[in-house]
Amino acid sequence: QVRLVESGGGLVQSGGSLNLSCVDSGKIFGGYPMAWFRQAPGRERELVSMLAPNNSTYYIDSVKGRFTIFKRKDVVKNTVTVYLTMNALKPEDTAVYYCNRGYGEIPWGQGTQVVVSS
Repeated sequence: QVRLVESGGGLVQSGGSLNLSCVDSGKIFGGYPMAWFRQAPGRERELVSMLAPNNSTYYIDSVKGRFTIFKRKDVVKNTVTVYLTMNALKPEDTAVYYCNRGYGEIPWGQGTQVVVSS
């Protein structure tokens, strides 16, 4: 079953930090790029960051230097988790954050809500 589960969102003040997690329990990411997207109210979903299989990374300009994408493998559970560490959060980072493979190759999950208050 194709399944990605995002978590880690919440309400933080401007300047705060959050660490988002996306657990792949269905071997969805194997050999593919992993990515975080976000959708702010009234706006289209946008790519935020991508992690290539060779561990090279991409960030949109507005999050460079503040966000970090990385992955960890749990050999016991046989799962891969991709993280998005978000520092120095700004109100404009408020959105629902989603993970996916590539540019959105599989059905979207529920996402995790991030709200940054000013």
